[in-house]
Amino acid sequence: MTEFEPARTAVINIHWQYDIVKPEGAFGPFFAEGVQRHGVIAKNQLLTRAARAAGASVIHIRTAFRPGYTDLVINCPLLALVEERKALLDGTRGADLIEELTPEPGELTITHTRLTGFHGTDLNGILRGKGIDTVVLSGVATDHSVQGTAREAVNHGYRTLIAADACSAANDETHKAALDTFTLLGEIVTTQDVEAAFSR
Repeated sequence: MTEFEPARTAVINIHWQYDIVKPEGAFGPFFAEGVQRHGVIAKNQLLTRAARAAGASVIHIRTAFRPGYTDLVINCPLLALVEERKALLDGTRGADLIEELTPEPGELTITHTRLTGFHGTDLNGILRGKGIDTVVLSGVATDHSVQGTAREAVNHGYRTLIAADACSAANDETHKAALDTFTLLGEIVTTQDVEAAFSR
């Protein structure tokens, strides 16, 4: 049974942006089909509502770049695709969080330009300032930014959970493999597990 204290827990929603999870988005051909087929947005809505109702923190992570991509360092194929597809430009709809997961007043949105939510951001300081010791992650893609942020959370000393059914990857095999490789570092749970824990 999953248990934690809501006041010391943060749900971290990663990359719920138009360019990443919607069919018309720049990365839609990679990720949108799996997100739709598994109803992942609805699962994330449930997770987020449960966190809010319990008084847990909800933090939104997005990736976005300045016009002209002056802050984009291309050192891997994934980041090269960002420029190639003209994706995730700050101030455009593609970089916006989707309407289904719009932050509520008072919820923090953190923008990064690398691969994970901690690198080059003040996420760790924010969590420490709130007295957070447990993080629950959701988002896209499971094998990239979700798992990467989860591994950094472990390194920073947080109890780290990934809500498996609130995440998605380019295909089901990659999604499962990413979760399997995390089992010795943190906990793999479902949105139902987290909802139940918050309700207790």
